[in-house]
Amino acid sequence: MLEMRPDCERCGTDLPAEAPGAFICSFECTFCTECADVLDDRCPNCGGELTDRPTRTIALQAQHPPSARRHRS
Repeated sequence: MLEMRPDCERCGTDLPAEAPGAFICSFECTFCTECADVLDDRCPNCGGELTDRPTRTIALQAQHPPSARRHRS
């Protein structure tokens, strides 16, 4: 199950688990759409491809909550 990080690691923008607009690499590094564009869809941490992160419905978040830990560097 994905960690569903709550923010962009580059700019700190909130990225709710139920909302589209987040991009992740295979290590779950998470970025907003704008930062993914600036990064040319490459993760600055591992060099991996950034792809659309799937959403998690609010109903499933009660049983499988997204992460609350922020990762902005």
